[in-house]
Amino acid sequence: MPHVFSNTNMQFRLELPDWAIAELNQLPEFLPTYEAQMAEVIKFSRLNVQHQTGGPFAAGVFECDTGKLVVIGVNRVVPHTCSSAHAEVVALSLAQRLLNTFDLGGPGLPAHQLVVNWRPCAMCYGATIWSGVQRVVIAGGGPELEDITGFDEGPIHPNWRQELQVRGIDLVEDVLNAEAIQVFHEFAASNQLVYNGRSGSAGS
Repeated sequence: MPHVFSNTNMQFRLELPDWAIAELNQLPEFLPTYEAQMAEVIKFSRLNVQHQTGGPFAAGVFECDTGKLVVIGVNRVVPHTCSSAHAEVVALSLAQRLLNTFDLGGPGLPAHQLVVNWRPCAMCYGATIWSGVQRVVIAGGGPELEDITGFDEGPIHPNWRQELQVRGIDLVEDVLNAEAIQVFHEFAASNQLVYNGRSGSAGS
């Protein structure tokens, strides 16, 4: 018997967990420094592990000049059975919906930045470039994430920093690096699922 397609089974949605929405509602409207923004992103990554609602990853979208919070998203791969539900994709997609635009750098909009608790994986790097953000702020860009957790971040372009620059995207690195790494250790100690493709080799 052939599969029957309908509006019901031909759609999907990604949602933040209830705890994340509650946390967002407690945050101030403005977080003016990289450190203040990253501290909240790292907090969300830790809570995502503690609540077992996804991997140890979070990302936030903020206005560059004012630090106004748009949204913070967390990884939702396992709960939504969706390999693309990485924190950056969730945060960028929610920001675009909240601001009613596919281009976060479009005409009439303030410049926006993506703040992530580590360098984006291969997929999220592409999503970041196409999102329209004008700055990326990361806690680190080295091998620590993969070494500690076992996640495969994919074939990152060897000149990924320069490729951002070519596209007019500023990069700020090593913001609260040690704090981000501590969450990766906590995740590793939790023995939660490392959801790499085919449950083996080579996900954030």
